[in-house]
Amino acid sequence: MAGPAVQSGGSAPAPQRVPVWSEWVGTAVRLGLAVVWGWAGLAKIADPAEAAQAVRAYEILPEGLVKPIGYGLPFLELALALLLVIGLGVRLVAGVSALLLLAFIAGIASAWARGISIDCGCFGGGGHVDASQTEYLQEILRDTGFLLLAGFLLWRPRTRLSADGWLAS
Repeated sequence: MAGPAVQSGGSAPAPQRVPVWSEWVGTAVRLGLAVVWGWAGLAKIADPAEAAQAVRAYEILPEGLVKPIGYGLPFLELALALLLVIGLGVRLVAGVSALLLLAFIAGIASAWARGISIDCGCFGGGGHVDASQTEYLQEILRDTGFLLLAGFLLWRPRTRLSADGWLAS
């Protein structure tokens, strides 16, 4: 007769507990990343044509995708912000955030490598600018910092004051 495996000593191992400091740091990271996505989304949503122009300036996507991406991206960013604020699906949202940030970093690096002079449009605006106004390195470093925040949440998605925590109880 087979039963559950029991370690010597007669009891099952205790589940691993996430350190409390990690949950509070994760909460700060989650809310910080929510502010980033909220700021980016709100800056673009007021002028979707300008957001589409920023996407077009990268000269990567076919014209048929420029408007859907430019008009849709602010809504995605705001959805990510909202989900992070309430703490729902933190690991999934962190994964989507990481993928989006990698795409942004790749787009900026591509424009830089091809000698295209643009403002990234990450927080509104965007489009072609004078070569002296480009800030590619700063933009890549900034987005890499945001990527590290998303990576932390992928590693430690359990945070305080989150819907995920309440649902798990």
